[in-house]
Formats: sequence, C-alpha cells, structure tokens
Amino acid sequence: MGDGGRLALVVLVGAVAGELLWRSRQTRRLTDKDTIVLADFTNTTGDPVFDDTLKQGLRVELEQSPFLDILSDQKVGKELGLMGRAKDERLTREVALEVCQRTGSKATLVGSISSLGTHYVVGLNVLNCQTDEEMGSAQVESDSREHVLKALSESATKMRKRLGESLATIQRYDAPVDVTTHSLEALQAYSLGMKTWFAKGDTPSLPFFQRAVELDPRFSMAYARLGMVYDNLDERALATENTKKAYELREKVSEYEQLYLKAHYYDRVTGELEKAVQVYEVWQQVYPRDGAPYNNLRGINALFGNYEKALENAREAVHLDPDNEDNLLSLGHAYINLNRLEEAAAVFKQAEERKLEGTFLLWGRYKLAFLKDDTKEMERLLSSAAGDPRSEVNVLIWKGFWEGDHGKLRAARDLWQGAAKSAERNKALEWAGALQAGTGLLEAYLGDSQLARQHSDVAERLAVNRDTAITAARALALAGDVKGAEKLVTELNQRFPLDTTVQRYWLPTIRAASALGRKNATEAVDQLNMVRPYENGAIGWMEPVYLRGQAYLLLHNGGAAVAEFQKILDCRRIVELDPVGVLAHIGLGRAYMIQGDTTHARAAYQDFLTLWKDADPDIPILKQAKAEYAKLQ
Repeated sequence: MGDGGRLALVVLVGAVAGELLWRSRQTRRLTDKDTIVLADFTNTTGDPVFDDTLKQGLRVELEQSPFLDILSDQKVGKELGLMGRAKDERLTREVALEVCQRTGSKATLVGSISSLGTHYVVGLNVLNCQTDEEMGSAQVESDSREHVLKALSESATKMRKRLGESLATIQRYDAPVDVTTHSLEALQAYSLGMKTWFAKGDTPSLPFFQRAVELDPRFSMAYARLGMVYDNLDERALATENTKKAYELREKVSEYEQLYLKAHYYDRVTGELEKAVQVYEVWQQVYPRDGAPYNNLRGINALFGNYEKALENAREAVHLDPDNEDNLLSLGHAYINLNRLEEAAAVFKQAEERKLEGTFLLWGRYKLAFLKDDTKEMERLLSSAAGDPRSEVNVLIWKGFWEGDHGKLRAARDLWQGAAKSAERNKALEWAGALQAGTGLLEAYLGDSQLARQHSDVAERLAVNRDTAITAARALALAGDVKGAEKLVTELNQRFPLDTTVQRYWLPTIRAASALGRKNATEAVDQLNMVRPYENGAIGWMEPVYLRGQAYLLLHNGGAAVAEFQKILDCRRIVELDPVGVLAHIGLGRAYMIQGDTTHARAAYQDFLTLWKDADPDIPILKQAKAEYAKLQ
C-alpha cells in the first residue's frame, strides 16, 4: 500500500474512532426527559455540618436548571416506603441507585467531600443507574471551610455542562448557592427543616427553619418556608410576616427562588392575584416540569369561578407529580366544583391507594361524602381522623358544619367552641379567632343578632387577621350592627388596598349586607353588581347571590329573587356546608309568595323543613319559616 493509501486508511480509522468517541459521549448525556436521583453526600471530613447540608445545597443549584429534572423528595420518600425503608432514610450510593431504577430515572448523582489539611475537595459523579457506568464527574478544591459552598456551586456548574445542558441556560440560571446563604450552619438547619417537613409535617419542621433565620437573618428561602408552614397551620399573621420578609430579601437568589418568592408574595401577602397569575405563568414556561405553579393557578381560577381552567391546571399538576398530596386534593376539588362527583371519588381513591392520608385530603373526602348524602362515610372519615391533635380539632369543625347545616345549632355551637378553646390552649389564637368569627356568622344567618355580635367581639379580641376580620364584618353586617361592620370595612380597606378578593369581592359584599341592615335594597344591589364577575367562584360560597336575592325580596321583585336563590340551589357543590345553601330554600319560598305562586312556595318551604326536621326548635329563622309556611296551608 502506498503512502497515500496508508494516509487515507489512517484518516478513515481516525474518523471512525472519532465518530465512536462522539457517539459514546453523546450517550452519556441526558435529555430534558430524563430524571436524576440525588444521593446523600459521602462526608469523610469528620465535620457533621456537611451532613445533609451539601445535598440540599446541590438541590438548590440544580433546581434552577430548566434542563435537569431532579426527582422530588416526595417521590423518593414514596419509593423508599415501597422498599420497606423509612421515607427519610439516607440515600447511600447503593440505595440511590435502586430508587433510580425503580422510578425509571436515568441517573444518580453521588457527591462527596473530603479534607486535605485546611483544604476541602468537593466531588460529583453521575452514574447511569441501569449500568452503573459513570456518565460524568466534576471536582473542585476549596481553600477553606468558608468557601465550600462556592466550590459546590462550581462543581454543579461543571456537571450541568457535562450532562448536556446548553451554555445559554447555564449562564442565565446559575446563581451560586452561597448567594442563597453564606452560612453552612444556616443551610444545615434549613436542610433539616426540609427533611423533617417531608417526613413529619409542618409543626416539627418549625424549629429548624427558625434556627436557619437566626443563623442567617438574610436567608430568604428559610423565611419563605416559615411562611409556608405558618400558612398551613392557619397562623396567617406569622405567615404574612415571614413571606413578606422573604420577598424583601429576594435580590440575589436564583431565578427559581425569585419566581417562588414573588408568586407567594403577590398571592398571600398583597393579594394581587393578577400579578401572582403572571408570575405563575412565567414559572410554567421556564420550568414546565414543575407542578407547583399549575396547582396554585388551579386555586386562583377556582376562586374566580373559572372551573374548567382550574381542572386543566389540576390535571397537569397531577401528571407532573402524581404522588403529591396537594395536587391530588386540587384535582378532587376541581371535579367537585364541576359537579363531576364520581371522577372526584376516583381521585380520592387514587390518593388512598398511594397511602396519602393528610388532613386536607380527609376534608376533601368529607365534602364529597356530604354532597352524596353519605352519612356513613362521613362518620367513618371522622373516626379515621382521631388520634392526631390537629385532625381532632378539624373533626370538631367538620361536625359543627354538618350539625349547623341541619339546624342543630346548639350542637354546632358546642363543637366549634370546643375547637376554639382547644386552639387557645395550644396558643393558636388566630385559629381560635377564626372559629369564634365563624360561630358568629352562623348565629347571624340563623337570626340571633346578639350572639352574632358577642362571638364577633371575642374573635376581634383574640386575633384579627384578614380572614377573621372579613368573617366578623360579615357577621356584624348580617346581625344589623352596621357601625361595627363599617369599622372593620374601613380597617380592611386600609390594610389591604391591593388585595383582589378584599377590594373586588368582600368589601362590596359586606357593604351590601350593611345596606340591607339599613333597609336600603337599591344600594345593596348596586354594591353587589361589582361582584358579579366573581360571585360563582369559590371565594365566598355565593354569599353575594344570596344577598342580592334578599335585596330583591325587599324590592318586592319576586321574579328576580327566584332567579338568585335558584342559582344557589343549583350549585350545592359550591356552597358546600355554608348556611346559604339551606337558607336559599326559604328565600325561594318568599320569592314565590311575592309572585303569588303558592304551589311553588309551599314546595320550597317543605324542602327546607325536611332538611331541618330534627333542628333545634327555638332557632329564629326556623320559627319564621314555620309561621310563613303555616299561612300557605
């Protein structure tokens, strides 16, 4: 073979070798469809501050990537449970590889930290969980303990490149973890808080998040998690305080954290729901595999009565994270709001099969059983909630709703007051205040103005957060205490000038109730016209529709009143256990009386009296209904 032939052969062999090498490297890269399991770090330094901390820091680093998909802690915990292990067990390399295989993930990321004198080495290795083959590695040295988080960030950035992420997204979404917090100890407390939250729930996680902000008073995500936990515990003032603080410290956090902080600030602090929607939609676009923005958009759409859109959001959230309790609860509610009760039952059955048994899922099942008139199932659910202190208080509340809905006012009052006292004993004053305000509202609807004012006064003394103030103002307005209601309306208007539901829904509704108290039906109708775009939503259980029906009764417009009360009776799934769902029967009977239609009036009163056949006999609204019905005989 001549020199030219040998040269051609060398070129050909080189080209083939290069092609094989290129293909080999390509197969080691991930796609945006692949999922990664994070193993716990191997820590050989002897310094326990790195335990859990570096894994949490790495998660923060990688979650900002729109390309990489990190298996959630919920999914990891579920799989560990199926493996017969504790859901918060440490993920060694071997355990992580098994989780990776069982969940159909592509790779496992294994981290390590070792010390060389005063220096530290942070290493990352990605393993194909089917073959155990190394897909990439990165290693960065830190000259001191204080710079370990910086080294972790550099290692993560290198790994993102080697796994196939584009330079454009790396450059745009690459905030170092030491910007989130400079303190290893604060990050350690935060990581323990997250671990405890996933494994044991809200209350046990609080001390860890509190410790994190003590160690680093500028740790925005730790404040955000505190806000989340307090919100779950119905401590609204503390939730607002911490969420606001998190937002104020958002300047240097990652893009993912920015979206989280902004969305929750607009949603839960200022109440600017249109701005929250905009942030959630950007969140969807940048991180399309994250179910959180879909779930939150479901809630906002439901508030405004956009139930089909809410169902789309809920379905996508479950598709992205089917083991998330909140997502399944949201999907169940979405079907209930559309009166698709069998599909809602199938969702709750799916949650039960997945061993998801949280308090809010129990409440969802309870509402479904109520709508299906399944008293046996309601009792079973109430019994299943026994044993857990928080669930036991909820049981008292749920039983109170049921008793009140059937006119057993003394029983409802005792149950709610028992729940309120329990909340006070546990220092949950906001929750206690909400229960007192709720009792006052029920008394107002059923005609006992004096007790309505008393309970509202107690609520104000305990704690007046936004929701409690709204409920107390509604109770006072319905009870005829116009001055007391207007005082709270003024405070709400001043404290929540940007809040969508306060400004566009509750203030006009409460002003309308006050106008009815002054017998000014025309003013009430004018106020309620502002609420029309939102009145079929889940904000206030159609209270504006009920009040408009009452205004038309005062105006002797029977036809208009019939239409309003019938709307409520046609939407039992929306009003749930709220008094208007029952009292609309009386309103309908009165409206037919105005029209001279005694046949339909009798039928409406009979429906009410059947529902309240076992009611306490001394309830004012019941006495009135019986007297009115007697005149029709």
